[in-house]
Amino acid sequence: MNWDIIQGKWKQLKGDAQTKWGELTDDDLDRAEGDREKLVGVVQERYGIAKDQAEREVDEFYHKHSS
Repeated sequence: MNWDIIQGKWKQLKGDAQTKWGELTDDDLDRAEGDREKLVGVVQERYGIAKDQAEREVDEFYHKHSS
């Protein structure tokens, strides 16, 4: 996966990320900086879910926004 696409458009995609994960704060999204691993960690932490589930959700988000 090429996360450069997401990182390059992160400022525009933050709103979409907040819509998908409504419990994430602006600070959470700023901390993630469009980086996959950081976003997985933030989603996992905020929602109290397993890492593999957070990875699946983040990968779905990527696929939706990388085209």
